[in-house]
Amino acid sequence: MSEWFQKYLLPGLVLQSIIIGGGYGTGRELVEFFIQFGPLGALLGLFLSLIVVILTCMISFELARKFQVYDYRSFFINLIGRGWILYETSYFIMALIALAVIGSAAGNFLMETFAIPYAIGSISLLLAIAFFVFKGTKTIEKFLSIWSFVLYAVFLIFFVWSITKFGEQIKIIMGTGEIKDGWFSSGFRYGIFTIGFIPLMLFATKHIKHRSEAIWAGFFAGPLCMIPAILFYFAMIAHYPSILDRPVPANYILELLGSRKFQIFFQIMLFGTLIETGSGIIHAFNERLAESLVSKNQKLPDWVRPVIAIGMLLFAAGMARIGIIDLIAKGYGAISWAWIIIVFIPLVTIGVAKIRKLSI
Repeated sequence: MSEWFQKYLLPGLVLQSIIIGGGYGTGRELVEFFIQFGPLGALLGLFLSLIVVILTCMISFELARKFQVYDYRSFFINLIGRGWILYETSYFIMALIALAVIGSAAGNFLMETFAIPYAIGSISLLLAIAFFVFKGTKTIEKFLSIWSFVLYAVFLIFFVWSITKFGEQIKIIMGTGEIKDGWFSSGFRYGIFTIGFIPLMLFATKHIKHRSEAIWAGFFAGPLCMIPAILFYFAMIAHYPSILDRPVPANYILELLGSRKFQIFFQIMLFGTLIETGSGIIHAFNERLAESLVSKNQKLPDWVRPVIAIGMLLFAAGMARIGIIDLIAKGYGAISWAWIIIVFIPLVTIGVAKIRKLSI
């Protein structure tokens, strides 16, 4: 892995890997936060989210570089002092919700595509995540970055195929210029929801050594996170408004495309993104524990990492019974409001003030 790639692209790819499996990989997140506000309202909301992600990634990466803090606990201690516990509490709730979402998605995908029992799909995901968490940072970085290129390739094919087959429908629907009230608030909240994951992937910014590198890495991170969502948006908008009621919009579109081979390939790719999300979320929690033990001259035993992963996933499996629609609409929505206060406001006020006071 080249030094340039590690500095400028790896942070964005890792962030994108963590966020995609928890929601917009299935298409449901795009419905809840964007498409329900109309074709043009959705597009405006996506670009607003992109701006929010770029801005906050720049600030976060530079703070992590200057203070040499690569786990979320240390990051927030430097940013808001004792208030760091507020982020940890909200993060742990979010982590369980996100793990419940990917557990439910994995069971449903394998059951619908390969007729594999729901429980086996969920257990397979659990074991895969536990394996990567056990292997540690380097393995996770490599897997997340490599699989991101697989994801981009599949989403590009998905986009081109949808444009080719449903292009006329897309033109007609986009031509309505429909914008519903609430697009700005929802687009902003999705950007906030995304940046709440930034402290979880700071381990991937250790290669950044200078302020200019942090700024450019942050600038690239926004498009790396949001381009797949924008491609997916164009594939989905052809089926507006019927797509709004689909719990897993990706499956619905794949059935309309009519290719069994591509459907299987897409589901394999998506299963990998679910592993990415679960591994990233749990690895961040393990890194926080490991860092706190280092300050006490202790070391987190390797066997503890997969045990924590399995424990969190089993608990999340119980939450999955709520259903993917409610988990994303209510759970993610509530967390995004909390992160405006806990993450966004401190970053653009205290964070920017600290950066201005620091020498390059």
